Parts: sequence; structure tokens; C-alpha cells
Amino acid sequence: MLQVRNVGGIKMALKESLEKVLIELRKTKERKFDQTFDLMINLQKYDLKKNPINIFVSLHHNIKEKKICGFLEVKNKNIDTITKDEFKRYSDKKELKKIVKKFDFFIAQASLMANVATTFGRVLGPAGKMPSPQMGILINVNDKEINDLKERINHSVRIRTKEPSIKLAVGKQSMKDEEIIENIVTIYDSVLKVLAKGKENIKNIEVKLTMTKPIKISPNEI
Repeated sequence: MLQVRNVGGIKMALKESLEKVLIELRKTKERKFDQTFDLMINLQKYDLKKNPINIFVSLHHNIKEKKICGFLEVKNKNIDTITKDEFKRYSDKKELKKIVKKFDFFIAQASLMANVATTFGRVLGPAGKMPSPQMGILINVNDKEINDLKERINHSVRIRTKEPSIKLAVGKQSMKDEEIIENIVTIYDSVLKVLAKGKENIKNIEVKLTMTKPIKISPNEI
């Protein structure tokens, strides 16, 4: 049996179900790249318009290093920076779209947030990449604060959905099964806490690799 830390009181049944699913997925044809494990949590009887889900979940195991950009007063050697003086370059929507594609995550100095919203909000907002008070706005800008924030971002995933299916990457094929399972259990536990009826709002869970069909886990296996 895999040794997985006890996370949030989730039943052992889920961990055992995930163990079986990962064994099956690893039997599939080898690819020439490190495939991603994707998780889908499908919801039921849940009104996302009334209760939208927008949370950050801190994971024990990093999935990948995110490309992070900072909107700061001055350049910083620890992060790709766009200073206030450079904002005027991004009046062109094409330039805005380029940075949205280039970076996974954006942070900002608190004193610049009004300017960031005015200049970048029309593109970053719909993409779900606006700097967030939850994780992304710096009051004090120094090397330690920036590096600490980068570390938290790289060990976190954001769950923000407008449809009744939560989809996100939870690990790489090169990672250990117990690491992937721990990430999934942590995410599932965090989602469960924000659902009005808890487990009753879970239709099922699906897990897949990049190049495979998903394997479904039904509610009675969770």
C-alpha cells in the first residue's frame, strides 16, 4: 500500500481507488515526453452562478515551475518585471495577448494595482490571470518577499471554474504515484470544503494522462 500522508480526513477508499487508476494509466503506451496527469472533478446539483469556485490550493509536490511576471515600480533580478514606465507599451491589444500567453501567473506591487487593472485588466481578467489578493499582491517589495511568493505560487494551483467540471493538472508521469495521489487528495479535500453539500455535489472524478482516455471513479469509490 502506498504511504500517503493523511490529508483532511479523506477516506482511504479514495486513495485506494486512485492507486488502482494510476497503475492502469501507467500500463498504456510509452510516449517520448513526460506526460501530465490531469484531474477532472465533475459536479452535480451545484449552482456555480450563485456560488462560483475561485480558490488557491497549496500542494505538497510541485508540478512545474511557473513563468511568473511582476508589475513593479522598479526592475527586480528575481523575476521578469514590467515597470510602470513600460505600461504604455501595452496599449496595443496584440502586445497584451503576447504576455498572457508567455506567462502563467502575474503578481503586482499593491501601489500599482489601479494602473494594472486599467492597462491589463481587459485581457488578464478574462484569462483568470489578474494579480489576486489571495496570492499575487505585494505590499513590501524586496528579494525575500518576491522569492517567498514565487515559492508559494509554484506549489499552488488555482481552481476557478464557470462550468460544472473542474479540470487541472496534478502531476507528471515522472513523479511517484504517492506524490500524485497526495496532490489529488489535497485538491479534492479543498474542493469538498467549498461545496454547499460536500460530497453530494460530486458526480464523479476522472483521471487521465495527456494521451489517454480518462478513467472514472464513481462516488461510491470515494
